Amino acid sequence: MSWGHRSLRMEFVLLAYPSQSEPRILSFLGVSLVYTWVITGNVLIMVAIQTEARLHTPMYYFLGSLSGVEIGYTAVVVPHLLANILRSEKTITLLGCATQMGFFMGLGSADCFLLASITDCFLLAVMAYDRYVAIRHPLHYMLIVTQKLCVRMVGCAGGLASLLSLQLTVLIFTLPFCGHRPEINHFLCDVPPVLRLACADIRVHQAVLYAVGSLVLTVPFLLISVSYVLIGSAIVHIRSAEGRRRAFSTCSSHLAVVLLQYGCCSLVYLRPRSSTSEDEDRQIALIYTFVTPLLNPLIYTLRNKDVRGALKNALVSKAASDNT
Repeated sequence: MSWGHRSLRMEFVLLAYPSQSEPRILSFLGVSLVYTWVITGNVLIMVAIQTEARLHTPMYYFLGSLSGVEIGYTAVVVPHLLANILRSEKTITLLGCATQMGFFMGLGSADCFLLASITDCFLLAVMAYDRYVAIRHPLHYMLIVTQKLCVRMVGCAGGLASLLSLQLTVLIFTLPFCGHRPEINHFLCDVPPVLRLACADIRVHQAVLYAVGSLVLTVPFLLISVSYVLIGSAIVHIRSAEGRRRAFSTCSSHLAVVLLQYGCCSLVYLRPRSSTSEDEDRQIALIYTFVTPLLNPLIYTLRNKDVRGALKNALVSKAASDNT
């Protein structure tokens, strides 16, 4: 059967949803609240960066790009998740499942191996390099990290992420799946549970996915690690305690996000298949689908005086324009 014909008929059934009416309503309200905060928080960061001239620097350009990625990959999953909570039939078509997986892998992601993480991994590495140049070569920072270089680095991260996610999605969805309505024990089309439904030998596919996942996680993580070793060395040589404190403060938010992103993605994608369980994968997926995008605005705004000041100025300007 051709893929095109199969895509018109085949559906996946998503099992990880509450069946009782009260838990369904509470789940819907809870997910809606978190999703609203994720969108609002990241949009506010982007607005603050766009409207405040002093935030038009490489660091905040990368931060705005990261916020855009967070909005994108939650939007790929959450609206369909909310609809499924309320529906009696928790299904997604084969084409819809492939589309969701492809976009989620590509957008993130720039968070860690698959699932919206490819882009996040590369963006986090780029941001680590930015912090190193800012601390090690402050006088030449704007000459080294130019706007053109920023655009190129983000463009390369997005392009590489798109290429990898497309190839991995095609690799997975050329496999035959058992039955007309296979059941996915998950709330989204994640790579491990979809692979379990294949009616074929998937050892080669698993090896390829593991190799690509290791590469996507390891290369940016090594770049981040090298950057922070050099940053640490530069901070040690700063003479004043206030200078060291400010230098460390500029990196702490980024470091917190790195540890959260890489920890979750490594647990899901780099564990041996024999040691994984569907329940554990689902719980970790909840963290990097909801908790990480939820915490990013908090980490970057509550710990950053410039962003807080820009948001305050934007709100005051909006209130003043409304009054006039």
